[in-house]
Amino acid sequence: MDNAETSENPESSQTPQTPQTNSGSDQGKTIAIISYLAWIGWIIALVMHSSNKSSIGAYHLRQTLTLHLLAIAVYILQFIVFFAAGPLGILVWALWIGLLVLWVMGFMAAINGQEKPIPVIGEKANEWFGNAFK
Repeated sequence: MDNAETSENPESSQTPQTPQTNSGSDQGKTIAIISYLAWIGWIIALVMHSSNKSSIGAYHLRQTLTLHLLAIAVYILQFIVFFAAGPLGILVWALWIGLLVLWVMGFMAAINGQEKPIPVIGEKANEWFGNAFK
């Protein structure tokens, strides 16, 4: 009778499997997400990455470093054209909106655990900072 029960219900003879966790990749994903949270988040992510290196963490640290440097460049441009009105002022606002869109796209890639380059600047980030954070 015992064999009949086992043959009817093959799941009862299998041992339950425990879910496997990838704490290393989870840590890398956390580093990637934190790196998008302003400069202080980037610094915290860099410190976290130094003790637990991962490819996704390094990738997003490079991407966000490029975003932060571009934000500084736009801020300097905004300061230079502060007194200018019209098209230059609109250009600066368009640049800020563009940076925001790029930031959101990179942030979503980090949340999804993807090493997806940010459009327009992602390949340049890898070219400029390709050996950084390894």
